[in-house]
Amino acid sequence: MDALLSRLFSSEDEERHALDCMAHLLLLMAACTFVTLLFENVPYGRYATSRYGFPVNARLAWFVQELPAFLVPLCLVVWTSSGKTSLLPNRLLIAMYFCHYVHRSLIYPFLIRGGKPTPFASFALAVVFCIYNGYMQIRYLSHYAEYPADWVTHPRFIAGSLLWLLGWVVNVHSDHILRSLRRPGETGYKIPTGGMFEYVSGANFLGEITEWAGFALAGHCIHSSAFAVFTTVVLGSRAVAHHKWYLAKFEDYPKHRKALVPFLF
Repeated sequence: MDALLSRLFSSEDEERHALDCMAHLLLLMAACTFVTLLFENVPYGRYATSRYGFPVNARLAWFVQELPAFLVPLCLVVWTSSGKTSLLPNRLLIAMYFCHYVHRSLIYPFLIRGGKPTPFASFALAVVFCIYNGYMQIRYLSHYAEYPADWVTHPRFIAGSLLWLLGWVVNVHSDHILRSLRRPGETGYKIPTGGMFEYVSGANFLGEITEWAGFALAGHCIHSSAFAVFTTVVLGSRAVAHHKWYLAKFEDYPKHRKALVPFLF
């Protein structure tokens, strides 16, 4: 892995510059995505259409598209000279990342019940993003990120870590609620209740946005911040679309429930 990276970059300074450029590019992509999603829903699940390519089985799509977000960072940590992984702040931030993606790539896909196929275009873009972001996040944290010796006791790191944990719990619990709406063999949609779904239509999205916002706060760098912004744009749009869809489909949908932020939005 080190040999491959040495062929791609002539020096560590060049790779560090490339990582910074990737983060700024992700922010630009977030802005472009925000504008695009004002006119078009993300083409997956209930919004999928044939014009985005042939359908890919939901379980297979989730497993294959999310797996690079786990495997690429794993290779970077195991098979490169990761000098910063011995430092506690870096270890904890890397652990947060892996905790999410071990669940998302190796557990979540096999718990899906009756999910709708994913259009190939959405699937392919997700694969590219997971490779891109997985490399950017973990290469920076494992090889370049430098924090003060007492960073883990800094209020920003503590607050970010607690926010990440809260978001992870909400995300996993909300996914469980959604799965439990369908019995084996059932299809169709029902109104989710319980947990944060009592307050927002996109409880699972709120959880993941909170996760990566906490990760960005604890990591205190452009790379994690760009990831958090991009996640907020994409998942925030999904939450709004879901909320409108629920209101249109179910006459008895709770009127007090917001789209993404309890009591506000």
